[in-house]
Amino acid sequence: MAFGPYLLLATLEGLVMAGVLALTALGLSLVFGVMRVVNVAHGEFYMLGAVLAWWFASLVGGHPALGFLLALVASPLVVAGVAFIADRLVLRRLNYAPEATIVATIGLLYIIQQLALTFYGPEARPVQAPFDMRLDLPWFGYSAYKLAVIAASAVLMLATWFVLTRTRIGLVMRATQYDRETAQAFGIPVGRVYAGVFAAGAALAALAAVLVVPIRQAHYLMGLDPLLLSFIVVIIGGLGSLRGTVVAAVFIGLSDGIISMFFSPTLAKMLATLLVALVLVFRPQGLFGTTAR
Repeated sequence: MAFGPYLLLATLEGLVMAGVLALTALGLSLVFGVMRVVNVAHGEFYMLGAVLAWWFASLVGGHPALGFLLALVASPLVVAGVAFIADRLVLRRLNYAPEATIVATIGLLYIIQQLALTFYGPEARPVQAPFDMRLDLPWFGYSAYKLAVIAASAVLMLATWFVLTRTRIGLVMRATQYDRETAQAFGIPVGRVYAGVFAAGAALAALAAVLVVPIRQAHYLMGLDPLLLSFIVVIIGGLGSLRGTVVAAVFIGLSDGIISMFFSPTLAKMLATLLVALVLVFRPQGLFGTTAR
Protein backbone atom coordinates (compact mmCIF):
# COMPACT_ATOMS: atom_id res chain seq x y z
CA MET A 1 0.00 0.00 0.00
CA ALA A 2 1.28 3.45 -0.87
CA PHE A 3 1.95 6.29 1.53
CA GLY A 4 -1.37 8.08 0.81
CA PRO A 5 -3.76 5.46 2.25
CA TYR A 6 -1.74 5.21 5.47
CA LEU A 7 -1.71 8.98 5.85
CA LEU A 8 -5.47 9.25 5.26
CA LEU A 9 -6.19 6.47 7.77
CA ALA A 10 -3.89 8.05 10.38
CA THR A 11 -5.51 11.46 9.82
CA LEU A 12 -9.02 10.09 10.27
CA GLU A 13 -8.08 8.20 13.43
CA GLY A 14 -6.35 11.33 14.70
CA LEU A 15 -9.47 13.42 14.05
CA VAL A 16 -11.61 10.95 16.01
CA MET A 17 -9.21 11.20 18.93
CA ALA A 18 -9.06 14.99 18.56
CA GLY A 19 -12.84 15.34 18.72
CA VAL A 20 -13.19 13.24 21.85
CA LEU A 21 -10.15 14.87 23.45
CA ALA A 22 -11.42 18.38 22.68
CA LEU A 23 -14.72 17.70 24.45
CA THR A 24 -12.97 16.19 27.47
CA ALA A 25 -10.38 18.97 27.71
CA LEU A 26 -13.06 21.61 27.17
CA GLY A 27 -14.77 20.52 30.38
CA LEU A 28 -11.48 20.69 32.30
CA SER A 29 -10.63 24.09 30.83
CA LEU A 30 -14.12 25.46 31.56
CA VAL A 31 -13.91 24.51 35.24
CA PHE A 32 -10.49 26.10 35.62
CA GLY A 33 -11.37 29.17 33.58
CA VAL A 34 -14.42 30.07 35.67
CA MET A 35 -13.69 28.52 39.08
CA ARG A 36 -9.87 28.41 39.11
CA VAL A 37 -10.17 24.80 40.27
CA VAL A 38 -7.85 22.11 38.87
CA ASN A 39 -10.18 19.11 38.76
CA VAL A 40 -7.98 16.02 39.13
CA ALA A 41 -11.12 13.83 39.14
CA HIS A 42 -12.07 14.92 35.61
CA GLY A 43 -10.87 11.63 34.09
CA GLU A 44 -13.08 9.70 36.50
CA PHE A 45 -16.14 11.64 35.36
CA TYR A 46 -15.17 10.51 31.85
CA MET A 47 -14.91 6.91 33.07
CA LEU A 48 -18.20 7.17 34.93
CA GLY A 49 -19.87 8.40 31.75
CA ALA A 50 -18.63 5.34 29.86
CA VAL A 51 -19.67 2.89 32.58
CA LEU A 52 -23.12 4.45 32.84
CA ALA A 53 -23.41 4.39 29.05
CA TRP A 54 -22.91 0.61 29.12
CA TRP A 55 -25.49 0.26 31.90
CA PHE A 56 -28.13 2.41 30.21
CA ALA A 57 -27.56 0.73 26.83
CA SER A 58 -27.98 -2.69 28.46
CA LEU A 59 -31.42 -1.69 29.80
CA VAL A 60 -32.92 -1.28 26.33
CA GLY A 61 -33.56 -4.15 23.97
CA GLY A 62 -34.15 -4.04 20.25
CA HIS A 63 -32.16 -1.79 17.94
CA PRO A 64 -28.79 -0.66 19.39
CA ALA A 65 -29.57 2.96 18.51
CA LEU A 66 -32.29 3.06 21.18
CA GLY A 67 -29.94 2.08 23.98
CA PHE A 68 -27.23 4.40 22.68
CA LEU A 69 -29.60 7.38 22.53
CA LEU A 70 -30.72 6.69 26.09
CA ALA A 71 -27.08 6.56 27.19
CA LEU A 72 -26.26 9.75 25.27
CA VAL A 73 -28.96 11.66 27.17
CA ALA A 74 -29.01 10.00 30.58
CA SER A 75 -25.32 9.37 31.22
CA PRO A 76 -24.17 13.03 31.04
CA LEU A 77 -27.15 14.07 33.21
CA VAL A 78 -26.28 11.56 35.92
CA VAL A 79 -22.59 12.50 35.84
CA ALA A 80 -23.52 16.19 35.99
CA GLY A 81 -25.68 15.43 39.03
CA VAL A 82 -22.79 13.64 40.75
CA ALA A 83 -20.49 16.59 40.04
CA PHE A 84 -23.11 19.07 41.30
CA ILE A 85 -23.44 17.16 44.59
CA ALA A 86 -19.63 16.93 44.91
CA ASP A 87 -19.37 20.69 44.50
CA ARG A 88 -22.05 21.37 47.11
CA LEU A 89 -20.72 18.89 49.65
CA VAL A 90 -16.97 19.31 49.19
CA LEU A 91 -15.64 22.15 47.03
CA ARG A 92 -18.00 24.80 48.36
CA ARG A 93 -17.08 23.98 51.96
CA LEU A 94 -13.41 24.47 51.03
CA ASN A 95 -14.26 27.90 49.57
CA TYR A 96 -12.66 26.74 46.29
CA ALA A 97 -9.15 27.21 47.69
CA PRO A 98 -6.74 25.94 44.98
CA GLU A 99 -4.55 23.70 47.16
CA ALA A 100 -7.48 22.25 49.09
CA THR A 101 -9.55 21.53 45.99
CA ILE A 102 -6.68 19.66 44.35
CA VAL A 103 -6.46 17.34 47.36
CA ALA A 104 -10.27 17.03 47.48
CA THR A 105 -10.57 16.10 43.80
CA ILE A 106 -7.80 13.51 44.20
CA GLY A 107 -9.92 11.96 46.93
CA LEU A 108 -12.99 12.17 44.69
CA LEU A 109 -10.99 10.40 41.95
CA TYR A 110 -10.35 7.36 44.17
CA ILE A 111 -13.90 7.29 45.51
CA ILE A 112 -15.46 7.20 42.02
CA GLN A 113 -12.89 4.68 40.79
CA GLN A 114 -13.43 2.29 43.68
CA LEU A 115 -17.22 2.59 43.47
CA ALA A 116 -17.02 1.72 39.77
CA LEU A 117 -14.81 -1.28 40.57
CA THR A 118 -17.24 -2.44 43.28
CA PHE A 119 -20.49 -2.14 41.32
CA TYR A 120 -19.28 -2.45 37.72
CA GLY A 121 -16.36 -4.83 38.12
CA PRO A 122 -12.89 -5.06 36.53
CA GLU A 123 -14.11 -6.26 33.13
CA ALA A 124 -13.98 -4.13 29.99
CA ARG A 125 -17.41 -4.11 28.36
CA PRO A 126 -18.44 -2.83 24.92
CA VAL A 127 -21.40 -0.69 23.90
CA GLN A 128 -22.75 -1.47 20.46
CA ALA A 129 -22.62 1.45 18.01
CA PRO A 130 -26.01 2.88 17.00
CA PHE A 131 -25.33 1.98 13.36
CA ASP A 132 -22.85 -0.28 11.60
CA MET A 133 -21.93 1.15 8.21
CA ARG A 134 -18.72 1.59 6.27
CA LEU A 135 -18.15 4.37 3.78
CA ASP A 136 -16.09 3.69 0.69
CA LEU A 137 -13.12 6.05 0.58
CA PRO A 138 -10.61 6.17 -2.30
CA TRP A 139 -8.43 3.38 -0.87
CA PHE A 140 -10.46 1.61 1.81
CA GLY A 141 -13.73 1.46 3.71
CA TYR A 142 -14.03 3.44 6.94
CA SER A 143 -16.46 3.32 9.84
CA ALA A 144 -19.34 5.77 9.37
CA TYR A 145 -19.78 5.89 13.14
CA LYS A 146 -16.25 7.24 13.62
CA LEU A 147 -17.00 9.99 11.13
CA ALA A 148 -20.21 10.70 13.06
CA VAL A 149 -18.14 11.06 16.26
CA ILE A 150 -16.02 13.73 14.56
CA ALA A 151 -19.15 15.58 13.39
CA ALA A 152 -20.91 15.28 16.77
CA SER A 153 -17.84 16.60 18.61
CA ALA A 154 -17.70 19.61 16.30
CA VAL A 155 -21.41 20.34 16.83
CA LEU A 156 -21.10 20.06 20.62
CA MET A 157 -18.08 22.38 20.67
CA LEU A 158 -19.94 24.94 18.55
CA ALA A 159 -22.92 24.67 20.92
CA THR A 160 -20.62 25.27 23.89
CA TRP A 161 -19.09 28.29 22.16
CA PHE A 162 -22.56 29.69 21.45
CA VAL A 163 -23.67 29.28 25.07
CA LEU A 164 -20.50 30.90 26.41
CA THR A 165 -20.45 33.86 24.02
CA ARG A 166 -24.04 34.51 22.91
CA THR A 167 -26.32 33.76 25.89
CA ARG A 168 -27.09 35.27 29.28
CA ILE A 169 -25.77 32.13 30.97
CA GLY A 170 -22.42 32.61 29.27
CA LEU A 171 -22.39 36.30 30.24
CA VAL A 172 -22.95 35.40 33.89
CA MET A 173 -20.19 32.78 33.75
CA ARG A 174 -17.75 35.24 32.20
CA ALA A 175 -18.63 37.92 34.75
CA THR A 176 -17.97 35.44 37.56
CA GLN A 177 -14.69 34.44 35.93
CA TYR A 178 -13.37 38.00 35.63
CA ASP A 179 -14.35 39.29 39.08
CA ARG A 180 -16.07 37.06 41.60
CA GLU A 181 -16.63 39.76 44.25
CA THR A 182 -18.08 42.32 41.83
CA ALA A 183 -20.36 39.71 40.27
CA GLN A 184 -21.63 38.79 43.73
CA ALA A 185 -22.20 42.46 44.52
CA PHE A 186 -24.43 42.73 41.43
CA GLY A 187 -26.58 39.86 42.66
CA ILE A 188 -25.08 36.98 40.68
CA PRO A 189 -25.35 33.75 42.74
CA VAL A 190 -21.69 32.80 42.44
CA GLY A 191 -22.10 29.56 44.37
CA ARG A 192 -24.78 28.29 42.01
CA VAL A 193 -22.75 29.42 38.99
CA TYR A 194 -19.75 27.45 40.25
CA ALA A 195 -21.86 24.36 40.90
CA GLY A 196 -23.38 24.61 37.41
CA VAL A 197 -19.98 25.05 35.77
CA PHE A 198 -18.52 22.06 37.63
CA ALA A 199 -21.52 19.96 36.55
CA ALA A 200 -21.24 21.19 32.94
CA GLY A 201 -17.53 20.32 32.80
CA ALA A 202 -18.26 16.80 34.04
CA ALA A 203 -21.14 16.44 31.56
CA LEU A 204 -18.84 17.33 28.65
CA ALA A 205 -16.41 14.60 29.76
CA ALA A 206 -19.29 12.12 30.02
CA LEU A 207 -20.54 13.07 26.54
CA ALA A 208 -17.08 12.40 25.14
CA ALA A 209 -17.04 9.02 26.87
CA VAL A 210 -20.46 8.01 25.51
CA LEU A 211 -19.34 8.88 21.99
CA VAL A 212 -16.12 6.88 22.26
CA VAL A 213 -17.31 3.82 24.18
CA PRO A 214 -18.55 1.96 21.06
CA ILE A 215 -14.96 2.31 19.79
CA ARG A 216 -13.13 1.67 23.08
CA GLN A 217 -14.74 -0.50 25.72
CA ALA A 218 -15.85 0.82 29.11
CA HIS A 219 -13.40 0.03 31.92
CA TYR A 220 -13.02 1.33 35.45
CA LEU A 221 -9.40 2.45 34.83
CA MET A 222 -10.05 4.21 31.52
CA GLY A 223 -9.98 7.72 33.03
CA LEU A 224 -6.20 8.05 33.35
CA ASP A 225 -5.22 8.65 29.71
CA PRO A 226 -7.97 11.23 29.00
CA LEU A 227 -7.00 13.12 32.17
CA LEU A 228 -3.31 13.30 31.22
CA LEU A 229 -4.05 14.23 27.60
CA SER A 230 -6.60 16.85 28.71
CA PHE A 231 -4.00 18.48 30.93
CA ILE A 232 -1.56 18.48 28.01
CA VAL A 233 -4.18 20.11 25.79
CA VAL A 234 -5.21 22.84 28.24
CA ILE A 235 -1.59 23.64 29.12
CA ILE A 236 -0.66 24.01 25.44
CA GLY A 237 -3.81 25.87 24.44
CA GLY A 238 -4.09 27.98 27.58
CA LEU A 239 -6.17 27.26 30.67
CA GLY A 240 -9.63 28.74 30.24
CA SER A 241 -9.23 29.39 26.49
CA LEU A 242 -11.93 27.74 24.37
CA ARG A 243 -10.09 28.44 21.10
CA GLY A 244 -6.79 27.22 22.54
CA THR A 245 -8.38 24.00 23.79
CA VAL A 246 -9.83 23.16 20.38
CA VAL A 247 -6.65 24.02 18.45
CA ALA A 248 -4.41 22.09 20.87
CA ALA A 249 -6.75 19.07 20.85
CA VAL A 250 -6.76 18.91 17.05
CA PHE A 251 -2.96 19.25 16.98
CA ILE A 252 -2.40 16.58 19.65
CA GLY A 253 -4.97 14.24 18.11
CA LEU A 254 -3.60 14.49 14.58
CA SER A 255 0.03 14.27 15.65
CA ASP A 256 -0.72 11.26 17.86
CA GLY A 257 -2.58 9.47 15.08
CA ILE A 258 0.05 10.14 12.40
CA ILE A 259 3.15 9.56 14.55
CA SER A 260 1.63 6.40 16.07
CA MET A 261 0.89 5.06 12.60
CA PHE A 262 4.34 5.67 11.09
CA PHE A 263 6.57 5.42 14.18
CA SER A 264 5.23 4.45 17.63
CA PRO A 265 2.62 5.61 20.19
CA THR A 266 5.42 6.09 22.74
CA LEU A 267 7.17 8.61 20.49
CA ALA A 268 3.89 10.51 20.06
CA LYS A 269 3.48 10.82 23.85
CA MET A 270 7.11 11.87 24.24
CA LEU A 271 6.77 14.65 21.68
CA ALA A 272 3.53 15.87 23.30
CA THR A 273 5.27 16.00 26.69
CA LEU A 274 8.22 17.85 25.17
CA LEU A 275 5.84 20.40 23.66
CA VAL A 276 4.24 20.94 27.07
CA ALA A 277 7.67 21.57 28.59
CA LEU A 278 8.53 24.10 25.86
CA VAL A 279 5.21 25.92 26.33
CA LEU A 280 5.71 26.09 30.10
CA VAL A 281 9.21 27.53 29.64
CA PHE A 282 8.57 30.06 26.86
CA ARG A 283 4.84 30.84 27.21
CA PRO A 284 3.50 29.68 30.61
CA GLN A 285 -0.02 31.02 29.95
CA GLY A 286 -0.37 28.76 26.89
CA LEU A 287 -0.50 29.56 23.19
CA PHE A 288 -3.90 31.29 23.41
CA GLY A 289 -4.03 32.08 27.11
CA THR A 290 -3.77 35.55 28.57
CA THR A 291 -1.44 36.71 31.29
CA ALA A 292 -3.21 37.28 34.58
CA ARG A 293 -3.39 40.91 35.60
